[in-house]
Amino acid sequence: MSAISAFSFPTAIRFGAGARHEVAKHLVDQRLSRPLVVTDRGFAGLPPFAAFVESLTAGGLRSATFAGVHGNPVESQVGAGVAAFREHEADAIIGIGGGAALDVAKAIAVMASHPGALFDYEDGRVGALPIDRPLPYWVALPTTAGTGSEVGRSAVIADERTHVKRIVFSPRLMARAVFADPELTIGLPPPVTAATGMDALTHCIEAFLAKDWHPICDGVALEGMRLAAVNLERAVRDGSDLEARSGMLMASMMGAIAFQKGLGVCHSCAHALSAVANLHHGLANGVMIDHALRHNLVCASGRFRLIARALELARDDGAAVIAWLAQLKQAIGIPARLSAAGVTRDDLPRLVDLAMADGCHQNNPAPCARDDFVRIFEQAW
Repeated sequence: MSAISAFSFPTAIRFGAGARHEVAKHLVDQRLSRPLVVTDRGFAGLPPFAAFVESLTAGGLRSATFAGVHGNPVESQVGAGVAAFREHEADAIIGIGGGAALDVAKAIAVMASHPGALFDYEDGRVGALPIDRPLPYWVALPTTAGTGSEVGRSAVIADERTHVKRIVFSPRLMARAVFADPELTIGLPPPVTAATGMDALTHCIEAFLAKDWHPICDGVALEGMRLAAVNLERAVRDGSDLEARSGMLMASMMGAIAFQKGLGVCHSCAHALSAVANLHHGLANGVMIDHALRHNLVCASGRFRLIARALELARDDGAAVIAWLAQLKQAIGIPARLSAAGVTRDDLPRLVDLAMADGCHQNNPAPCARDDFVRIFEQAW
């Protein structure tokens, strides 16, 4: 894909190779001049990041960089980012990086404009404060194809004391513009490509299976999983395949759009694994997906049939979908079981506790009791 496409859903999106070069002009057109660039430690040290910052300067902007994002983002990273925003006297935020960097960028925008502590705004918390003030203008540039955070309306930040992930949610958190440039994902290491790609695929599959009624999200999810099925293995095998990278970047955004319908049991398991074993979220989804989705085979047989048809499998049933997922994991280097991912059997009771407490399984097509999570984790281990 060579041309840059423009569309909204509802975020204004510029999609295509070279889209990153439009950021400086876009901000200048908004009469902004002092952006804080929020990114993660890994990407900050790479030549593409240095070239991007240079393009901002050449475009007439005076930017500062906050590169304090690493691992699963935590509240202290947000606080440090807010301090950097104020020290620079910034008038905008540019989030560039993976889902963690983009989530921290959103949280910085909230706390740069609202009083109190970050988790005072936690979604679903009794007595939570409203996000009701204008946020700094912010734009997003994803460098991985996984979470789709660039089109999301929430920030997932971990509590440093408990390691439990907390969600700050509001439509106000949505980026004012997204510059989705697949060239920024070129050369991403195969393990990262595989893990983030499984995250995107899981979003699409679980959103489609979720029990709430949302035909628009269903259509987006089906096309997103088809794109992932066609492009994920190619992207892992050849980091320079721009067509595959483009397909996965689109699948990632489609997954994030679709999961406003809801997610399910796999995500509850993955959130627990990130808290207990510090597993990368996409890797956790990838390890668990075939094991967790077996829980839904009986009650969602019709939905699995439609998934199998979208994936053009030889058989159109749930067993074929589960088998295809297991084969895909093997092909792209995702561990088949939790034991191979470094999770110990002693971790299982805590994993069950956290998965039960996680809200994602509330929208799962099959109810999930404690015994169900015990069985799922035992089988996955």
